Amino acid sequence: MTIDPVRPEEIYLAGGCLWGVQEFVRHLPGVIETEAGRANGTSQTIHEEYDGYAECVRTMFDPNQLTICRLLEYFFEIIDPYSINQQGPDIGEKYRTGIYSHSEKHLQEAKTWIESREDSNLISVEVLPLMNYLRSDNEHQDRLTRYPKDQCHIPRSTLNKYKS
Repeated sequence: MTIDPVRPEEIYLAGGCLWGVQEFVRHLPGVIETEAGRANGTSQTIHEEYDGYAECVRTMFDPNQLTICRLLEYFFEIIDPYSINQQGPDIGEKYRTGIYSHSEKHLQEAKTWIESREDSNLISVEVLPLMNYLRSDNEHQDRLTRYPKDQCHIPRSTLNKYKS
């Protein structure tokens, strides 16, 4: 009998400037691949105005190694879940926090996890279906890996926490 390989799953995490979010998430155990992008806007190109998009990281992961709940525990290490349209010095709608997915199961798990927290009534993280996604330009992909001295709202010690 052969065992079918696990199909990777994907979720989109918005936590302020995508450079730091991607650098942090890409090193988490169970993460297979990341891609910097924009979620849930209305334009067909990222070169138009920021029309509702949130900077996000498309995260491909192995569900046998990383659950949605564990991923959210990691994610909440790098965001201020109470802040609206701001993370660190980055201010504006595109810097809001959010969890987006095509999977209703992912969204329900995220909502349940947030509701289980004692501070759930204070949390301002969107949990919504992914309606639209645009990949960011190459200059934004793996930015802090390529340019480690660039500024980021996430402390370096946190960014390096899960690097092997």
